[in-house]
This record gives sequence, C-alpha cells and structure tokens, in this order.
Amino acid sequence: MDQSSLILIHNASQLLTLAGGPQRGQRLGELNLIQDGAVAIAEGKVLATGRSAAMLARYPEASTFDAQGHVVLPGLVDPHTHLVWAGDRANEFEMRLQGRSYLEIMAAGGGIVSTVNATRAASAEDLIEQTSERIWQAFRHGTTTAEVKTGYGLELSTELKQLDVILALNARGPASLVPTFLGAHAIPAEYADRPDAYVDLVCEGMLPEVKKWWRARTQRQPLPFVDVFCEEGAFDLAQSRRILETASALGFPLKIHADEFKNLGGAALAASLGAASADHLVRTSDADIEVLANSNTVAVALPATPFGLNEPDYTPAQKIIAANGLLALASDTNPGTAWGESMQFILALACRKLGLTPAQAIAAATINAAAALNLADRIGSLEPNKQADLLILNVSDYRQLGYRFGTNLVSYVVKQGRIYPVT
Repeated sequence: MDQSSLILIHNASQLLTLAGGPQRGQRLGELNLIQDGAVAIAEGKVLATGRSAAMLARYPEASTFDAQGHVVLPGLVDPHTHLVWAGDRANEFEMRLQGRSYLEIMAAGGGIVSTVNATRAASAEDLIEQTSERIWQAFRHGTTTAEVKTGYGLELSTELKQLDVILALNARGPASLVPTFLGAHAIPAEYADRPDAYVDLVCEGMLPEVKKWWRARTQRQPLPFVDVFCEEGAFDLAQSRRILETASALGFPLKIHADEFKNLGGAALAASLGAASADHLVRTSDADIEVLANSNTVAVALPATPFGLNEPDYTPAQKIIAANGLLALASDTNPGTAWGESMQFILALACRKLGLTPAQAIAAATINAAAALNLADRIGSLEPNKQADLLILNVSDYRQLGYRFGTNLVSYVVKQGRIYPVT
C-alpha cells in the first residue's frame, strides 16, 4: 500500500473506538479507549487504530494530523430527526408556556398540521435552503450521519418533495442522510373525520407509489424506512400495524413513534415486526420493555422532546438497560417540540434526565444509534473497514461530553477521511 495516501491522526489523549458492536444492557458504555491513540485512514475508511508511537512507526510515510492531546471519537449518529420543514411554530411555544398541552394545540389545528401547511406551500428550493442550515449546524456539532423523515406533507406530492430534498442534501454532503417516509405522521385536516380512509390512502396509494418513485429516482439505493406515529390523536395500534405490515410486505424497513404520551403497545408491535427502532418510549410499560429488550429493535430515547415540552417524564432508560435492551439517543429535531440540532446537548440531557454516564451516552449516540439505522456494520465505531467518520474535540477528557452544555466541544469533523475544521 502506498502510505503517502494514508492519513494518520495521532496524539489523541483518548481514542474512543467503541469497537465490538452494539451494546446491550449493562455493556452500554464500553468505549474501548486507547490512551495516546491514533487512527489510520485510507480511502475514506478506518485502516487501523493503536497507540500513537506504534502507529507512527507502522506508517512512517503517512500524512499526519496532530490531535494535540485531545479526545478523538466516532462521529455522532442521530437516528431520529424531522429536519425538512418550512416555517416555525414559535407561537405554539408561547401557547405551551401559557398552559396549553401539545395534544390541545394539535386539536386546535396547530402542531404537525401547522407545519404541514407551510411545507406544502414551500418549493423544493426553499426547503433545501432552510434545511441545509440545520444540517450544517448538526454537522459542526458532531453529527456525521442523521436519519431524516418526511411527514410534513401528508399527501403524496409533498411527501415525495421531502424525499427529493433529503436525497439532494445527502448528495451535497458533507453529512450522510438516511431517509424515512413518514406519511403516517398525523391525520391531515381533510381526513379529520375519516381517519381510516387516510390509512387506506397510505397503504393502498402512497406506499406503492413511494416504492415505484424511489426505484425510478435512485435505482440502487436501499428503500427508505417507513415510520408511523402510533399515538392517541394520531394512529391507533391497529392502524399502525396495518401501515407497518403493508410497508414490510413491500420491502421497506420499519420504524415507529410509540408511547410518547400514551402506552398503546407500539413498542411491542415494533419488536414483533422486526423494526429497526421504536422511538420516544416515555410511557412504555414494563411488559413492553421486556418484549423490546428480547428483540433486536433499538429503543431510541429523545430527551429533547420532553425537555422542549417542559414535561417531567422521560424514557425509562434504566429499565431498558436492566432488561438488557439496546438503548440509543436521538435529537428529534423538529419545529414544534425540539428545535435543537446539537447531539452534544442530547448527551447532556441524557446524563441528567436518563441517568446515563457520559460513556453510556456516547455509546448510545454512536454504535447503538447506528444500529437503530441498520448501519452498525458501517458507522458508529472506529474499526478497520468502517467509514472514517470521527470527531476531534477541543478537550482532553471524554467526560466533558455530557458534563458541559451550551457550547461546542468539536474542533474538527472528519467525514469519510476528509477533515473539516469547525468555525
């Protein structure tokens, strides 16, 4: 191998490799840390990791990059976002401060439906412009891969417009975007009195057309995830099952929003259908946690959502860990309840509200978050042949992540081997 084409990032105070695959239960937080570590990168992938002295001797001709005694870790993975939307809902934030609940605001025509109206009216170019800034903010705070949902169209043309925007922004980079079709995000106003008719539309009209459009548009790319908001005021358990089973029969991988406000059984449904993840899980019962933990479905906690709603209850992370489940973290970036692109802040919330240690939070936002996207074989840890997505912090102790908040601890983002300074 021509070593002149290699990049060797060395002199990391702590190199967190997270090697060994997704981490269940009490294993959560195994950083597989290398003191004074180095990582060799070739052709956008990790070649090797080790102690700096040994790696410098092993690759004497490599181009070197000095981490200056700072922490190096895998890029953060955000497995649940709603980044593509138009407008804002600052007025609803004020309404909540005056005592109105999220469900009350939805019933009054606000909430998701408000953003739907703005997103339907926006052009693809407008959506690209507004979304690209949010993606850049996420990237500069350390998110190298993010899942991005549709769901602000609730009719086929706008849902496809959102998918097109996701594809365009993924092609633009530098962050990698994983698309999810969320046509079942809410019942649109025009179907308010006949929700089952909208479920018919999603199952018989939208899903087959999305598959057809996707194959024509992308050819070789895997189908996007299909998600459903299984919740009181959105889709009940039977409706959610029908949508997910229809999607699965068409070959789509699955996700679910479940148990944010009511325990309807969505988490157990996700596990029974082999979904990649079940997300929110604030009200999930002990019985459903057991079902979830005995599956490969990842439990994704979104602590910014109850924080944004000023609600007291959060995902019961300690019960999920005790049950030997797979726990991940995500931002839920969206205009109504959690407009915040920084996964560093999510780690800080998880330490305070979910009882995670910094090491557990880091694992939940890297290798386990990658598992929630069916990508743990490609991203989420620094191991040979995995994508060279990593961060160089401006601190020497990884515990500063979680401990500090309201600032950006990332100095450089490395995406597929390319080094981006954070300015």
